[in-house]
Amino acid sequence: QLQLVESGRGLVQPGGSLRLSCAASGSTLDDYAIGWFRQAPGKEREGVSCISSSGGSTNYAEAVKGRFTISRDNAKNTVYLQMNSLKPEDTAVYYCARTIATMGCPLGGWAFRSWGQGTQVTVSS
Repeated sequence: QLQLVESGRGLVQPGGSLRLSCAASGSTLDDYAIGWFRQAPGKEREGVSCISSSGGSTNYAEAVKGRFTISRDNAKNTVYLQMNSLKPEDTAVYYCARTIATMGCPLGGWAFRSWGQGTQVTVSS
């Protein structure tokens, strides 16, 4: 019922910034923690960041700490991922998803459903 759509795809140079959006329809996001994940070519999907339903708690993968910021605007039914100081290794398709139940903010894909279609982020000179 809940559908998520990612947007914000782009090609940026190393050191650049990009903001991704995860917009919900069919239901509201405020009951769920929302996670961002990414999958690079030839690699498994990895958790990038997660934000609690209220926005009060966040979690980040070590690889992006200090560079990425997750936020949400429940009034707009949207979650954002601000990506700064981008590196070539950040190149991937980025996905958002919601947790399956009331829980904290995990980074494991097992805890998430309603995956979006993904949006491509390419960091290259």
